[in-house]
Amino acid sequence: MAGRGDDRGMTVRVKKKRGIKASSRRWLERHLNDPYVRRAKADGYRARAAYKLIEIDDRYKLLKRGQAVVDLGAAPGGWSQVAVERTGSTSESIGVVGIDYLAVEPVAGATILEMDFLDDAAPQMLIDTLGRAPDIVLSDMAAPTTGHRRTDHLRTMHLCEVAADFAIRTLKPGGHFLAKTFQGGTENDVLTLLKQNFTSVHHVKPPASRDGSVELFILAKGFKGRREDSDGDTGEDDGEKAGPLG
Repeated sequence: MAGRGDDRGMTVRVKKKRGIKASSRRWLERHLNDPYVRRAKADGYRARAAYKLIEIDDRYKLLKRGQAVVDLGAAPGGWSQVAVERTGSTSESIGVVGIDYLAVEPVAGATILEMDFLDDAAPQMLIDTLGRAPDIVLSDMAAPTTGHRRTDHLRTMHLCEVAADFAIRTLKPGGHFLAKTFQGGTENDVLTLLKQNFTSVHHVKPPASRDGSVELFILAKGFKGRREDSDGDTGEDDGEKAGPLG
């Protein structure tokens, strides 16, 4: 990783302007004075969210050289940047494939698909592009906010559920799944599903998550494998090709 950058500096104040709400001005001031935002600019990351993955990976040692990674909800590309750095993915040998319905500037060493992950064709497109079963599925997906916390939570939990299903259908045995969620009481079904299919499941809140945020990450480690894997095909070969989903 590049240097941490200089977190120090004068506090930025946003002048009052006609047409700009006080709440918007406060948000902008908080964003501009956020040390993670400053570090992201200094270190060349596209968003402060990169440090969430960095901090989680530093603690749990998920990303390793040569691994294959799927990055769901890749925009603006910060997590893909971290995954490329830590797996050694290159343009000659792509090991990181992301997807987002928003356009993403190219990330050296990764392939980013511009399409909605909820599109029926998207899961197979990801696996076909990667060319093998992933070692890790990452998901920083969150539904666009409506301002109604309960609705926003339910919509993001749906994305988490879909991402978990994708991970269980595609991961190599021993693989890991990391996904954004929100604090709340509607994730029991997801936790039950993950506990059935992984050796350990954790809730993680990295320091880079803003104070007061209801954001959490679910980390499921050690995928137990699908039934067909335990019937003889362990999927341990690094060159394994993933078959059609369904």
